[in-house]
Amino acid sequence: MKSTSATICLLFLTAAVFAQSPNVPAIIPLPQTMELRDGTFQLAADTQVYRDAGSRATANVLTERLRTATGFRIKTGRILFDSEAIPGGILLTTKNADTNLGPEGYELTVATNSVVIRAPTQAGLFYGVQTLFQLLPPEIYSTNLVTGVAWQIPCVEIKDWPRFPWRGFMLDVSRHFFNKSEVETFLDAMAMHKMNVFHWHLTDDHGWRIEIKKYPRLTEVGAWRKEAGFGFDPKLTTAYGPDGRYGGFFTQDDVRDVVKYAAARHITIVPEIEMPGHSTAALAAYPQYSCTGGPFEPSMTAGIFNGIYDPAKEETFQFLADVIAEVAPLFPGRYFHIGGDEVPKDTWHKSADCQALMKREGLKNEEELQSWFVRRIEKIVEANGHSMIGWSEILQGGLPQNAAVMDWIGGAKEAASAGHDVVMTPTAYCYFDFYQSTNHAAEPKAAAWGGPLPLNKMYAFDPMPTNVPPGLQSCILGAQGNLWTEQISNLKQAEYMTFPRACALAEVTWSAKDAKNWDDFMRRLKIHVQRFDELNINYRHAAVETPEPNLIN
Repeated sequence: MKSTSATICLLFLTAAVFAQSPNVPAIIPLPQTMELRDGTFQLAADTQVYRDAGSRATANVLTERLRTATGFRIKTGRILFDSEAIPGGILLTTKNADTNLGPEGYELTVATNSVVIRAPTQAGLFYGVQTLFQLLPPEIYSTNLVTGVAWQIPCVEIKDWPRFPWRGFMLDVSRHFFNKSEVETFLDAMAMHKMNVFHWHLTDDHGWRIEIKKYPRLTEVGAWRKEAGFGFDPKLTTAYGPDGRYGGFFTQDDVRDVVKYAAARHITIVPEIEMPGHSTAALAAYPQYSCTGGPFEPSMTAGIFNGIYDPAKEETFQFLADVIAEVAPLFPGRYFHIGGDEVPKDTWHKSADCQALMKREGLKNEEELQSWFVRRIEKIVEANGHSMIGWSEILQGGLPQNAAVMDWIGGAKEAASAGHDVVMTPTAYCYFDFYQSTNHAAEPKAAAWGGPLPLNKMYAFDPMPTNVPPGLQSCILGAQGNLWTEQISNLKQAEYMTFPRACALAEVTWSAKDAKNWDDFMRRLKIHVQRFDELNINYRHAAVETPEPNLIN
C-alpha cells in the first residue's frame, strides 16, 4: 500500500499530527498513534469474522452490530492457528499480542483485503472493536437495516492504550430513579467511549434504591416519597408506583443483571451506600439507628441537616455490616464506595451519647469522630472482600489505612502523598449537573450553585493535578464525571446533561495529554454526534453547532 504522502513512503502520524489533518477518521477518544494509508477495506455480504478460542464474546459484539445495520449475514469462524491476517476477513485475536500495550491496549490494522485487531486481553480487543465501528460510516450504529451506504473502512494502522486506568461516570439514582434499562443505556454509551468504571450512587436522603433482604423496610419505605419533588411537573417522570408514590428500587436480581451487562462491556461497577450522612431514606425506615429517633421521611427537602447515623450505638454498625454483607457480593469489583461527604456534625455535637463516645475514645472533635466511624466501616468493607473509597471528606480527622479518595473538593495531594489512590472528580470540571452555558433560560433546569461547565472547559481539564509530584502521580487513577439528578427527572434530560461532555471526558482520560486539539476534537465531534442520532441518544446540539473558544493553553 502507498502512503497518502507524495514525498515519503509511509507517513507515521502521532495524535498531535492528526489533529491538523481534516481527512482523519473521527475517532473519540483519539487513539495514541495512527498511520493512515491509501485504500479501503470493503465490508461485504461474504465478509467473515475470525476469532481465537477466547474471543467469542468480543466477536459476537462485532458481528451483531455489523449484521443489524448492513443486513449482511456475516459468519464467524474460529481459528486454530496463529495468523497475521486472513484475506477477506476480520481477525480478532490475543495471540502474539504486544504486552507493552497494557491490559486495555490494542493494535488495529486495516488493509485493503483484511482487518486484524490484536490485543493482550479481551478488554483491549473490545476497545479495538469500538474503534473499528468508528472507522465505519455513522450509520453502522443504526438499530435497523440501512441501505445505500458504502460500508468502507479506511486503511489505517493504530496502536492505542489509555492514559488512565479509571475512566468513570457516576449516575445518581437516588434523587430521581432510573430503571434497569435506562442504566444499561448509559453503560452502552460508556462502552462506546472506552469508559470503564460505572459509579452507581444507590442511596441518599431522597431514596434507597437497592433491595436488602434482611431489612425490607429500606425499600418498602425508603425507596418511595410522596412526590417527585424538586419543583418538577409530575408528568416529566414516570417513576411512580401503583399507589402513586414516587421512586423505585433494584432487586438483587436486577443488580446481578446490570453487573453482568456491564462486565460484558468491560465496565466495573462501584456501588455507593452513603454513610454516615445523607441517610434520611434509610433512617425513615429504621429510625432507631439515628441520634434523634426521627421521625424521618425521604423527600426532596430533607437531607444533610438530620440524615445521619448514630455512631454511639453498636446496633448501628451491625445494621451497616448487614447491609454491606448483602451488597458487597453483588459487585465483583475492587471498590465499595461509602460516601462520607457533607456530614451534618451538629447532630453529633448535640448528642450526649456521641460526646460520651468521643470522650471514651479520646477524640478531640467531630471530625475525628467521623474518621473513627469511617475506620470501623473500612474494616467491615475489607472483611467483605472490597477496598473502601469515599469522597474528599473521609480525609477529615485522618484517612483510613487502605482507603482511596474520590476528590471533589480537594485532598488529592494529601492522599497521594500518603500512598492512597485518588480518583479526580472536581466540581469545576466533572459535575455534569451544572449548567452548560451562562444562559440559564435557554437550558433545562440544572445545578445553579456551581459552574457553568461548558464543553470547552470539560475538554481543557487535565486529571493530573499540578501539585502532585511525579513520584506520586501513579496514585492518580484517573477521573470521572458525576451526574447528580436533583434537577434531572428523566432519561432524555440525563442524556442531554451528559453528552457531549462525556465525550470530552473520555478523551482527556484516554488520549495523550499533548494530543489535545480543540478544533480537531470539534471536527470529530460533528461526525460523532451522527452516531448519537443513530442510537437515539439525546445531546446538547448547541455545543456542536456553536463551538466555544479554545481554552487549552
